[in-house]
Amino acid sequence: MPLADTSREESGLASAVKSRTAHVVHLTHNDLDAVGADAVHRMRFGTGGVFTIWSSVGKFPALFSLVASCEGRGDLLSVSDLGYHRDAESIAAKARKNGWTVEWRDHHRWREEEIKRMEKAVSLLRIDTSACGTGIVARDLLPDDPVALEVARVVCDYDLWKQADPRSAVLGQVLQRKANREHVRDCLVRGIFTDEVIEREYREIRSEMEAMMQRSLNHATFTGTKYRIAFAPLYGYPSETAHFIRDRKKTDIEVIIGRDGKFSVRSVPPISHLIARVFGGGGHPNAAGGSFNFSVVERFTWWLLKKSRHFREFVRIAEEH
Repeated sequence: MPLADTSREESGLASAVKSRTAHVVHLTHNDLDAVGADAVHRMRFGTGGVFTIWSSVGKFPALFSLVASCEGRGDLLSVSDLGYHRDAESIAAKARKNGWTVEWRDHHRWREEEIKRMEKAVSLLRIDTSACGTGIVARDLLPDDPVALEVARVVCDYDLWKQADPRSAVLGQVLQRKANREHVRDCLVRGIFTDEVIEREYREIRSEMEAMMQRSLNHATFTGTKYRIAFAPLYGYPSETAHFIRDRKKTDIEVIIGRDGKFSVRSVPPISHLIARVFGGGGHPNAAGGSFNFSVVERFTWWLLKKSRHFREFVRIAEEH
């Protein structure tokens, strides 16, 4: 997005936060886990009581800072399904100084020293890598609500790669289209896991997904000695593409790479988060994301040849674990 457009977007969001009538600002990720967490917030505080901000991992520091800079007026700033970053404590401290009550619930891996520092900066910090973000939120906010707990169970099935409940796969894929977030969220608030809109979107997505995943596989590079590692271009649906390649090529690690060098990594060994941290990212032991930070020349090379000098470094780091 051009810088001017980004500035206008941030200015508009700041104005919306300042003029909010809701007493809860929920800053969360942008996938099924985030949608589930937002549904639980709305079950607890009411639909009109929550102002939701969806955020990518990359935009999180800027959005967190933007909200923290606004007057809190004693309202709750609830962060969920977003991990630690280096400026987190100072931003949280700024939020508290400006009158926010800050609570943070996350299921990504944090270092012990990060947890200790952040506990001093917020009113509540809940880190649990055994659950999904929705699961932590539901357990805290609505521990005795059967609908909230069922939403958490379905979301965790997808987010933790359990794949035991077919409803979770449908919802996860439908939310590959961001336009579906609010509809799915509003369904979950009512304990509804499918309807005509969700089913139609799923059929359309499945149709295009098959072609995209096969195209990624056709351009994949396979390497590694300790682990069989696949590097493939992203044409859509990173998680599903990784599964597709693993099922067909029996890989241990799949790296699905976008045109700008950002990648999603999925792994059988629990090392995805360790690798991703080296490349400026993070995540979970079996699913994470980072970036190769392609230069202009590297973007062209990747587009043309589907090869990158970063493959060798990635393999080296992976096989050190």
